[in-house]
Amino acid sequence: MSSSSDNSHGLVQWHGTTIIGVKKNGKTVIAGDGQVSMGNTVMKPNARKVRRIGEGGNVIAGFAGATADAFTLFERLEKKLEQYRGQLMRSAVELAKDWRTDKYLRNLEALMIVADKDALLVLTGNGDVLEPEGGADSQIAAIGSGGNYALAAARALDSYEADAEEIARKAMKVAADICVFTNDRVTVETI
Repeated sequence: MSSSSDNSHGLVQWHGTTIIGVKKNGKTVIAGDGQVSMGNTVMKPNARKVRRIGEGGNVIAGFAGATADAFTLFERLEKKLEQYRGQLMRSAVELAKDWRTDKYLRNLEALMIVADKDALLVLTGNGDVLEPEGGADSQIAAIGSGGNYALAAARALDSYEADAEEIARKAMKVAADICVFTNDRVTVETI
């Protein structure tokens, strides 16, 4: 949650957090660490970057990026969920359109992983709504500075571990051990 740089996919890579989403065997989990960094200084070790949103908390979301920007996006997504009666895919697409075209939103610096019982999605400021590969049986997505470490660990565990939460927790541990901008104070939400 401090600075950013471009990666090879044209997406902004955030330095300061790790968020992972794992969907497997009818269970979807989003997990995130709690570290807030400013440069090379840990400002807060226990931030909550993963939360339930929407009516009845039927959507879970995690963010990487500037905190104020992420809260703005959570709020906007909640409004879209109300407008489109809880349809996550439609709400995510509409938010992504606004994020890309609205002059104010276009400057927000954050990425999000969102999920409900049916979908796991990555939302970007480029207007992207990305569904991870893997189909209905197993999907994994990760964002943030430790995202690639968590993603690699989760993919390696996917063939051997049946529980989505166990995969997410173990992958977060790997990311926390490698990425200096990620800690082991993990928040997990499950649908």
